[in-house]
Amino acid sequence: MNTPKQDQWLYRITPKQKFIDLNFKEIWRYKDLMLLFVKRNVVTLYKQTILGPLWYFIQPLFTSVIFTLVFNNIANISTGDGIPSFLFNLAGITLWNYFKECIVGTSDTFRKNQNIFGKVYFPRVIMPISVVVSNLIKFGIQLLVFVGFYVYYVFFTNQATQASPQMELLLLPVLVFFMGLLGLGFGMVISSMTTKYRDLSYLVTFGVQLLMYASAVMYPLDLIKTKVAEGSIPNITGILIEYNPMTTIVEAFRFITLGVGDFSFSKLIYVIVVSSVLFLVGLIIFNKTEKSFIDTV
Repeated sequence: MNTPKQDQWLYRITPKQKFIDLNFKEIWRYKDLMLLFVKRNVVTLYKQTILGPLWYFIQPLFTSVIFTLVFNNIANISTGDGIPSFLFNLAGITLWNYFKECIVGTSDTFRKNQNIFGKVYFPRVIMPISVVVSNLIKFGIQLLVFVGFYVYYVFFTNQATQASPQMELLLLPVLVFFMGLLGLGFGMVISSMTTKYRDLSYLVTFGVQLLMYASAVMYPLDLIKTKVAEGSIPNITGILIEYNPMTTIVEAFRFITLGVGDFSFSKLIYVIVVSSVLFLVGLIIFNKTEKSFIDTV
């Protein structure tokens, strides 16, 4: 009995029929390729630079110093009694850098990789996922920097008298996972849009910087609530900042590590829902764009 010809092939490349197509089995089959992309992203980032990987340490430290000088010393924004301003800012910057790199790194996926996409087949979603995974390495290094300064302030100075980790510290992997998912979703949406509207790519960096100021990175959320109650800022501004998913993540990280910040499990569930929905929307748009982007990019 003859076997049908279509069953003789190991793989078959066919047009996607599903709206949401995240074939984990196929992604796992190409895991070696994804690891190569991760290695490429890490190695080439600071290749042919003078300081190389030292930029992993310099970026958050310099930014935290500037934020401390401008927002805490000049603008006199309080970070709470017993919490050093530098440590407060470093906590926000460490988390924000990972989210920012996920968005910026995935927002130009189609344009940066059009030559590869046009020559060989592999699941296209591997490319933005590899960016998110490779950024975890940078985040891990910067998290160790934060832990180092945390230990210094708590055990070798008397400045961090109120800083204390909470039991909810066990939720840190959950925060990081859904923060990466949020950045991946945003990045896939933007990447799909830039295939037709190229000028959007120039607005990404600028837009991300503006988003940072609306994510309570350099100030506590309680300050915004106080300003809204006083009438210093519009109520709508306070709502946008408070219900910004990244505000919840940054505040939660400060709560579980320093013991200050606005945290509740209801807000964590809110972040999980928003991140998951945005990721699914981004995946739908990404899959749709993938079919025809080569004609427009």
